[in-house]
Amino acid sequence: MKNKMTISQNLIILTVVASVVALSTTGRAEEHKRPTIDASKLPPAATKPGVTYEGDIKAIFEKSCVKCHNAEKPKAKLNLTTLAGTLKGSGDGKVIESGNSAKSLLVASVARIGEEDYWMPPKDNKANIGPLTVEQVGLIRAWIDQGAK
Repeated sequence: MKNKMTISQNLIILTVVASVVALSTTGRAEEHKRPTIDASKLPPAATKPGVTYEGDIKAIFEKSCVKCHNAEKPKAKLNLTTLAGTLKGSGDGKVIESGNSAKSLLVASVARIGEEDYWMPPKDNKANIGPLTVEQVGLIRAWIDQGAK
């Protein structure tokens, strides 16, 4: 004899499945929530033309970022030791919006605006690395605004 379910039993099962899916999706969305960037608090982009990763940005990252964001053990799965790694982003997605530094999470982080949890380098980091200067953040902004090459 076949197992027949009533309409009400099917509805109960569908409701439970839909609730589980909704809860798991909500949890994931919160997990990857990114901060809103208030562009008015960012330092201005540098006026230097032709800013490149190799010529200008790599040295900043080497001094202030790659102790944690390197190829061997990249914190948050973000490797800033190469242009390709930087463009790839972190485990949560891209950290730069090529052509639009004001919407780039990397810029908000190094400018230390928004939520302190996202500030880079963190305030109390083990390597005692201080915050980037306004000029360094401006150069990173110019690099991203010019296409992040």
